[in-house]
Amino acid sequence: MAYTYGTKEWEEAFDALVRDLMEVERPPYIMGTPAWIGTYQKLIRGDETYRNLAKGWEGSVVIHILPEPAVGLEDDMYLMLDLWNGECRSVRLVPRSIGEEGDYVLTADYHRWKQVMTGELDATKGMIQGKIKLKGNLPTIVRYAKAATRLTELVGMVDTVFLDEMSPEEVESFKPWVSFIKEEFSL
Repeated sequence: MAYTYGTKEWEEAFDALVRDLMEVERPPYIMGTPAWIGTYQKLIRGDETYRNLAKGWEGSVVIHILPEPAVGLEDDMYLMLDLWNGECRSVRLVPRSIGEEGDYVLTADYHRWKQVMTGELDATKGMIQGKIKLKGNLPTIVRYAKAATRLTELVGMVDTVFLDEMSPEEVESFKPWVSFIKEEFSL
């Protein structure tokens, strides 16, 4: 049964999947999987530094990762962070139609996002330099640059296996799981 994004059933099913996988899976987590997302969300929610830096921030941030078939990312990936006045309401994979309507949509290829997640590239500088495309108000992003940097530091704390670090066999064995998530959660 495919769940419809934005419904109570979708949220409950996604939360249950994240919770169940976090109980059975152990780090490192493959980037973008429900356990990886749940770990990132937990880190943001528990971080006092982020809460203080982001007071006054209002709006969703969408990390849009462009397809990179060579590493097993066949389609665009949209990761929405629902952030409000220093609180993280949720971190979710979302369908394209939702992702493209985020308040702030940051778009880059897989390798650029890996640079951000590993601390090799500051996301705000990447936007200013044109390495990351922004749909949204750049001055607002710059005003909250320290909060954005803290989000990057937090994602760097998630013990992550990046797709390009997986063997071709691991990527192939991972594809059915990706298909299941996409179908089950209408992504």
